[in-house]
Amino acid sequence: MFNVNASPAPSSLYRLKLMIGVIALGAALSLPTAAHAMEDIAVVDFQLIDRLMAADQVNTMTESLLMAPELEPAGETGKYNLSGPIQEEPQSPKDADARFYTGAPPRTYASFGEDVKAIKWELAAVAGYYTAINAPKLLKDPRWPRTQKEGWFGHSTQNLGVDKLAHAYSAYMISELLYGRIKRNVGDAPGIELTAGALASGIMLWSEVFDSIEPSGGWSWEDVTFNSLGAGFSVMRNSVPGLDDKLDFRLLIEPNEDIYTVKGKEHFRQQRYLFALKLAGFEVFKKTPLKYAELHLGYRADGFSNEDRAAGVPSKRHVFAGVGINLKELLFKDARTQKGRVAGEVFTYFQPPFIGIHHDLTER
Repeated sequence: MFNVNASPAPSSLYRLKLMIGVIALGAALSLPTAAHAMEDIAVVDFQLIDRLMAADQVNTMTESLLMAPELEPAGETGKYNLSGPIQEEPQSPKDADARFYTGAPPRTYASFGEDVKAIKWELAAVAGYYTAINAPKLLKDPRWPRTQKEGWFGHSTQNLGVDKLAHAYSAYMISELLYGRIKRNVGDAPGIELTAGALASGIMLWSEVFDSIEPSGGWSWEDVTFNSLGAGFSVMRNSVPGLDDKLDFRLLIEPNEDIYTVKGKEHFRQQRYLFALKLAGFEVFKKTPLKYAELHLGYRADGFSNEDRAAGVPSKRHVFAGVGINLKELLFKDARTQKGRVAGEVFTYFQPPFIGIHHDLTER
């Protein structure tokens, strides 16, 4: 998960802005809708034009590249001249999207090596980030790698399972980022979501290695499990048609007097993780006002800080549900600027506080 204790920022407000900025940057880099704003390229098959012109087949070339509503005979040659407005050759949405990104039809086979090569710099940046935030552990009395049993969501666990969801969310975000970049560079080819999920899991395993040398830590198979679940959800979301329009996995941060507290366990108490079911993704709601609504189901916990435990405050786990507003659908669905599209994608991964009504279903 994101190691927020690595280098405390000078102020809580600065930390919150930095966190939101990272999420926004991830959305801008990871999602094709934001990437569309970065390119405005008309793809032309120049090799085909050269071959046709060399063979003196001007009419054949024209008919291959352009369409007209009507064709009229031109004398006894049997050839045709164009009449009417020039139109682009129709192509399927999938082909059109792939050609926008790569200038070529989408790949019809999966190649892990090609996918990695296409995002080598992005992959290096993410791996470098996790190496940098974990490197200080090498200087803090490191121990020989070992394992430890952390548990899941029980009252005896350190953070009542919130840290496990943080692991899942981190792996999910990395997978989404890498998936979007691979798709932008090689097209919507089969298997790219598997490549992104595998790389995300690998990066999180690398981070877990550093946890294994901490004096108070260790390799946790519980963490590894939730890393895999987060990356796996990204794979499922990007491989099942239409699922990304219906279901999001989001982080909500409940502000406190410091806005966001980095030290200790307070940041885990502020974190809520939820699934958002977006009614706009269902055909039956698309032409109704309900398309702006979404249903939430999430988890949070409190009473597990060292201060609370010392004071005898009982720890509590909460499963909550509620309704919210689909801000992307309401404000940014038809955004034409890059900033607008990026802002819309941020709401795919980050749930603003106070935008919705939540009620605890359980409190144990």
